[in-house]
Amino acid sequence: MGVPLSPRSAQVIDLESVRQRQQARKTLVRLAPELDGLEMVYQLASDPDSYYGMPLLAWGLREDGHIVGLVPWMEQLTDCQTLHSHENGRFIGYRDPETEEIFDTPPDHKADELASAADYFEYEPSGDVTLIQQLPDTLGTHALCMNRSDAPWHMKPVYGWRLYSDGSVDALLADEDKATMTPILLGDDCLYSAKSMHQSVYFFQRHIANRIMEEDPATLDALSMVVLTQQ
Repeated sequence: MGVPLSPRSAQVIDLESVRQRQQARKTLVRLAPELDGLEMVYQLASDPDSYYGMPLLAWGLREDGHIVGLVPWMEQLTDCQTLHSHENGRFIGYRDPETEEIFDTPPDHKADELASAADYFEYEPSGDVTLIQQLPDTLGTHALCMNRSDAPWHMKPVYGWRLYSDGSVDALLADEDKATMTPILLGDDCLYSAKSMHQSVYFFQRHIANRIMEEDPATLDALSMVVLTQQ
């Protein structure tokens, strides 16, 4: 025999709505630059016996209250703790190069800084997506910009990052033909949002970007594999 049905009406759970609410809780609401040289430590499947370090650009406060380290990674400014791919990189922890200490939680002083700033610059939600914050890029990050698969690519320096009210973050690039002063700074009219002008953007550290621009064969081979696997 089957189990008797409850006389109460069944509660329908909208799984997509639940997923969207959970994702919204992970959106960024405030950024703080990393100015003391702390790094992300990660591993690659191709070299499982080695650890690699990458300087952190910033720390981010999420809607759910968690603090996360952020690095320019592949196609976006990425939460370090979301890197779980053995092929492209698996997050191990954070590192202080001065003491060589590795730790898995953000430093307390960054948590305090972000919480205080979020309270001071309290954002009032509205129906429109608005600019919340801008940070300069302090790592020499470069963006590989492509608009079509058969069109030439362009390597451009990243001058800064913008955080919007919907939690999205975009890189700021420059139209050099419109630059009227040097150096180029945040707020200059020649800066534009990378996503507004380019179909695909991939971010690279300064030393890798220079190898690409020098057309180093090994680096170009690795680049082609990265781009192909992302398409």
